[in-house]
Amino acid sequence: MARIVAGVATSHVPAIAAALDLGKSGEPYWKRVFDGYQRSKEWLRKVDPDVIILVYNDHASAFSLEIIPTFALGCAAQFPIADEGWGPRPVPAVKGHPELAAHIAQSLILDEFDLTIVNRMDVDHGLTVPLSLMYGQPKEWPCPVIPLAVNVVMYPPPTGHRCFMLGRAIRKAVESYPEDLKVVVFGTGGMSHQISGQRAGLINSKFDHAFLDNLTKNPGKLMRMSHLEYMREAGAEGVEMVMWLIMRGALDDKIDEVYRFYTVPASNTAVGHIILENRRKAGKKAAAKIRRPAARKSNKMKRAAATQKIHRVVSKGKR
Repeated sequence: MARIVAGVATSHVPAIAAALDLGKSGEPYWKRVFDGYQRSKEWLRKVDPDVIILVYNDHASAFSLEIIPTFALGCAAQFPIADEGWGPRPVPAVKGHPELAAHIAQSLILDEFDLTIVNRMDVDHGLTVPLSLMYGQPKEWPCPVIPLAVNVVMYPPPTGHRCFMLGRAIRKAVESYPEDLKVVVFGTGGMSHQISGQRAGLINSKFDHAFLDNLTKNPGKLMRMSHLEYMREAGAEGVEMVMWLIMRGALDDKIDEVYRFYTVPASNTAVGHIILENRRKAGKKAAAKIRRPAARKSNKMKRAAATQKIHRVVSKGKR
């Protein structure tokens, strides 16, 4: 049986791609960003996933104003790197996993999610930057990737609640796939930033940190947030953060936060990153939790017996 073992959330700032591709990652401005992902690279090497499901938003590379799917799942065997105006990034083409992708598509549609199946899709920095941050610049990406493009550019984007429930449906789909696969889900975009208008350059670190806290401990609060609140607190492009809820919804309710990183700014954007793992084993701690109520009950019974004994002694004294 396939299983989701962990989730990764990260910003996908396009300037990060330029810094990597132009050899500027060691410059002081960018070094602090890339240093924040060193532990993440080591973690991903140890986890060694068989497949990554990567949630991102297309930036007019695969889609346009003519076609705007709310959720589009890439089911191809390979995804070319998009030309975003200055040529494709010098990174490997992304290999897909058509069998698992087709299985997920069928499961989601039968669970009444109106999914768009895409068999030809160029992928842009929204997908390649997270891969570069977590894998560096390899000659070939170490595992297949299933792209899930979400519309957070044109109104109306999906709600946080809808995204979280999509994550739940993805988990169900993955767990019903018969092959033994380790799957990691990426949620990308954000954090707070606005690239145009009167508030261009807005960064709200207080909101970003609260979002990270709630992603781990109280995702229900994030699910209830309106689009207006995301945009007011995190900027016009801050609504991208609903995509992180797809990742969170795909995980178990109880998870462990493995790592967190946050820095500002990176090309007028707040860079946020978090790694969450499912609790794979109950182990001794869970067993201890099961035993504690019984121990409390036993102590209660002992106290009650002692009280009865005292009452008997007092009553005997009165006679």
